[in-house]
Amino acid sequence: MSNIKLIAFDLDGTLLDSVPDLAIAADQAAQALGYPAVSEQQVRDYVGNGADVLIGRSLSRSLTVDPSLSAELLTKARELFDDYYEQSGHKLSHLYPAVKETLAELHQAGFTLALVTNKPSKFVPDVLAKHGIDHYFSDVIGGDTFAEKKPNPMALNWLLDKHGCQPSEMLMVGDSSNDIKAAKNAGCRSFGLTYGYNHGEPIADSKPDFVADSIAELIDAVAVCA
Repeated sequence: MSNIKLIAFDLDGTLLDSVPDLAIAADQAAQALGYPAVSEQQVRDYVGNGADVLIGRSLSRSLTVDPSLSAELLTKARELFDDYYEQSGHKLSHLYPAVKETLAELHQAGFTLALVTNKPSKFVPDVLAKHGIDHYFSDVIGGDTFAEKKPNPMALNWLLDKHGCQPSEMLMVGDSSNDIKAAKNAGCRSFGLTYGYNHGEPIADSKPDFVADSIAELIDAVAVCA
């Protein structure tokens, strides 16, 4: 029997391919401000560090946000992005294969499941409900729930405290280096998925404890964690 009791999941790039909707919103915001269009492929590399960084990268057309962009411009761009993203209705986003089945099996087996995403909190409940996975999570933590987001371990440490778990009893499941770093910073193990958004870098480079091509492999991994 595994000693893992608590499993924390990232959202975008791990459970949900949300880039099609994010890319449209980022492109609309950029063009509304007179900046060049950004493509879905570009946005796939830009996501993972929260909406502020995403829109900064979109305006800069680079992983490095242009330091000459003013705070006022970035604030306006973020407001436009939020409006366009909300208007999207998340119609183009979809769950990755085996996500719902895996969550259902883990939930049925008695694991405590939590969501820890850098996505703005206000968008998360609707996205989870729309895809029928909201009822699996005991806790839903967005990118602005705490003062720091991943890779800071603040959210994971809060979960450990709330559920009375030791770091050895928690597993972080994600697709980006931020997820793996957050796990390491919290002292817990990590499960890295190869298909998500990791700025174009292999997730194996971040040295998670497990590397998988499918989230379904998580079922076997939690039995190996003991």
